[in-house]
Amino acid sequence: MEIIEIKKGYIVACVISRDYGKPRPAVVVQSNLYKNHPSITVCPLTTDLIDAPTFRLLLTPTKLNGLNLESHIMVDKISAIRSDKIQKKIGELSPKQLEELIEAIKSWMN
Repeated sequence: MEIIEIKKGYIVACVISRDYGKPRPAVVVQSNLYKNHPSITVCPLTTDLIDAPTFRLLLTPTKLNGLNLESHIMVDKISAIRSDKIQKKIGELSPKQLEELIEAIKSWMN
């Protein structure tokens, strides 16, 4: 089995149990200190865009993020998944996007 490097800010393809086994992209938001933990905290992505800028952050496809379609990071759907449910790295957020995501998570949790 291939070992997949997991880092905060990576966009990964993963299976989130409530999605009925359908792989979906998600952003790893867990600290790199815990990257070897058996579960990983992620914010899933969706292409079903809604007007909710405080907890749905827009990502436009770029070479860095590896996305094909505009997507929202769903801060309101933050989830912990088993690390073996991560299938591959798709891309990653820019440092500015990661900072914006962390601020949105702080706001959501406040």
